[in-house]
Amino acid sequence: MTSTSVAPEPPVTAPVAQHPISFSDAWQAVVSQNDALAAERANVDRARYLQEAARDMYLPQVTASANYTRLDKAIEIKPSDITESMPAGDAIAGLAQLAGINPAQIDQLFTSRLTDRDVFTSSLRAIWPIFTGGRISAAQDIAKGQRDEAGYLLAMKQQGKFEDLAKLYFGVAMTQHVLQTRIDVEQGLQKHFEHAKKLEQQGQIAKVERLQAEASYDKAKVERQKAARDMEIAQVALTKMLKSTESVLPATRLFTNESLPPMTAFIEKTLADYPGLKILDAKSRQAKGLIDVEKGKYYPEVYLYGNYSLHEDDSLAAKTAPDWAVGVGVNIPLLDRSGRSDKVKAAHSAVTQINYLRAQAEQDLSVLVEKTYREAMQALEEYQGLASSLSLASENLRMREKAFSQGLSTSLDVVDAELYLASVRTQRSAAAYQYVISLSRLLAVSGEINRFNQYQQFQGVEVQS
Repeated sequence: MTSTSVAPEPPVTAPVAQHPISFSDAWQAVVSQNDALAAERANVDRARYLQEAARDMYLPQVTASANYTRLDKAIEIKPSDITESMPAGDAIAGLAQLAGINPAQIDQLFTSRLTDRDVFTSSLRAIWPIFTGGRISAAQDIAKGQRDEAGYLLAMKQQGKFEDLAKLYFGVAMTQHVLQTRIDVEQGLQKHFEHAKKLEQQGQIAKVERLQAEASYDKAKVERQKAARDMEIAQVALTKMLKSTESVLPATRLFTNESLPPMTAFIEKTLADYPGLKILDAKSRQAKGLIDVEKGKYYPEVYLYGNYSLHEDDSLAAKTAPDWAVGVGVNIPLLDRSGRSDKVKAAHSAVTQINYLRAQAEQDLSVLVEKTYREAMQALEEYQGLASSLSLASENLRMREKAFSQGLSTSLDVVDAELYLASVRTQRSAAAYQYVISLSRLLAVSGEINRFNQYQQFQGVEVQS
């Protein structure tokens, strides 16, 4: 009996990566090129500049000023003004009468001009605070807290990007495993289909057996194509994240470890170093700084001041005025309308709020670490526990193929054995992927991203396709 089926297509091999990249190199690319991280670094720079600006608050303020004034008339002093306003004026008037001089002539002869109508002055002025009730030091503490907060925000963003990269990178690695599994299934079912055709031609199996083999082979091709598309989609996401001009594929394979450190080690490290808790500590310092700022409004301000004239007119007033002056000033707040008392209470409430938030955050982090740790251990146990199932599935497939060739097994038995082996391989790949993702989250929240290579290169066991 001859078959009318068309010749099967040759199996498609796995695509070759145009640009293989290791996980450590991919992480370096994210750190150096990611826009979100660059934005956080700019925020750190901004906070650093603001902190440096706060240091200048202890310096004196020196200003150069110039003024031009137009008066309605020049300022002059006449003898007649003296006669009207001073006790000695009567004596001067009497002497003028004895000398036979008109008082108007005396005004013309002895008038002194103090300033012209056009007055120009310029000077240097300096104010130097020497006591502000602690407000300057409090402002500097707030600026330092803001800089620390910006740095911890950057660290948190890096942790998030590390987890994102692990999901995309090893997601592609898992789809590679799945694709290779589908390629192997397609090749195995193609071989089974070829064998079934020969047996049908020899009259050893019924047509339905050959049709079963053909249908299974055609479905395997569809599944392989779907797996290839899934890998392409994951590859595109990874390529975009790395901002690569070429398509990238992982050079680092999925891996597992024999065991993990105790869960308490991860919890202790997380509670000690997690940037989110450090952010709350920085906010607490800022709130305490606000308390000091508001309390400082109750204290007087003491400052030094000085003035030095840079330009003098030819007028009498300018010549008689001193060239410089220095002194000490005090401002004592008697009645303040800024609500300093309630602002102190509000700042205390902010500190209390932050303390409660930190306590809740510690509890949530402990739960997160424990949950992630147990997920990692579950995935590791699943991967290791499926080793015997993989051996059984491989042996079962070998026996079914042998039995089919001897007419002791059906085509459906062979197909089921092939698909069961594929499902075990896929399940192991998924378990390894879940383990790597949980491990990356554990290392991220505990601030040990740099130890990922140790788990992967020195302690890791690569997952075979």
